[in-house]
Amino acid sequence: MQLYHMRGACSLADLIVLGWLGVPHEIVPMTLDSIKAPAYLKLNPGGNVPLLVHGDLALTENVAILGYLADLHPHAQLAGDGSPRGRAEVMRWLAFLNSDVHKAFKPLFAPERFLDGRDLDEQLAANARRHVRAYLERLDGALADRDWLTGQRSIADPYLYVVLRWAQAKGVDMSGLHALAAFSERMSRDPAVRDALRAEEA
Repeated sequence: MQLYHMRGACSLADLIVLGWLGVPHEIVPMTLDSIKAPAYLKLNPGGNVPLLVHGDLALTENVAILGYLADLHPHAQLAGDGSPRGRAEVMRWLAFLNSDVHKAFKPLFAPERFLDGRDLDEQLAANARRHVRAYLERLDGALADRDWLTGQRSIADPYLYVVLRWAQAKGVDMSGLHALAAFSERMSRDPAVRDALRAEEA
């Protein structure tokens, strides 16, 4: 199994889940240049990460990859407790993180995609930070009385950890988000998370 991963990207969530599951894997490090190379575009026409290669399967899209890994190892219950409701709860938070929260960071990562000139970059960034902060407040509320988004560890939690790292790096106001701060600290102490971050640095 190979995971195509770029430092700082959302593929860190997949790397953490692979560690939680104890799945042997190879990390294929990618860069902004290599994800646009013709050989890679044949595997992943989207020209991004993550990409998971497992046998003859080349799987893109983080939600699909996280779900696939969880389904390969149902005993770990990373996609819920085995009930339809449990899985729906995990997928609800995973979809929110992927479709809403992740998307809200795009003006911070690539303002040139939204503006022709650069004179409004800071206004765009300030608006994006406010949107991200609003989403984080919702997530903080969800964690007010629990350690994990659904009450038990799931594939949604590493994705949340990734966006919290982005928020800190991009200057989003994190004041008062005590549940998220505690969650981030717990995740940072997790052995699989530490291993994933060390692998990323390497």
